[in-house]
Amino acid sequence: MQSHLSAWLIKHELVHRSLGFDYQGIETLQIKPEDWDSIAVISYVYGYNYLRSQCAYDVAPGGFLASVYHLTRIQYGVDQPEEVCIKVFASRKNPRIPSVFWVWRSADFQERESYDMLGISYDNHPRLKRILMPESWIGWPLRKDYITPNFYEIQDAH
Repeated sequence: MQSHLSAWLIKHELVHRSLGFDYQGIETLQIKPEDWDSIAVISYVYGYNYLRSQCAYDVAPGGFLASVYHLTRIQYGVDQPEEVCIKVFASRKNPRIPSVFWVWRSADFQERESYDMLGISYDNHPRLKRILMPESWIGWPLRKDYITPNFYEIQDAH
């Protein structure tokens, strides 16, 4: 069993890997970073016109970082929209993934948060800078190998 998008990608010989289905029957696909920008455009053209969410996580200490995209195909008159989850894994030493801001504008703040917390650099993002942490912050707080500083500066705490 495979999603419509997975079947379409296979038909057109686009490299991906199915990671299985979740409890709701939504398929998760693994895409290589170098293929993600073209597959994102193809997904949009195929009908996945809504980026429901983008998040990122640290797979394991010293391992890969993952950027996760939940795409939805919204159509008029369809009660149960088709969904797919895309995972793009990046090397911890140089985590670079093409930005999908130019495909789905809602990726703007979500990719910035992933950059801020995990240090994943989204190529061609128009405003890739910290969004939650101060610009002077050193390190990536949600990485599993992050060492928490032994002090915190409390500003305007009155």
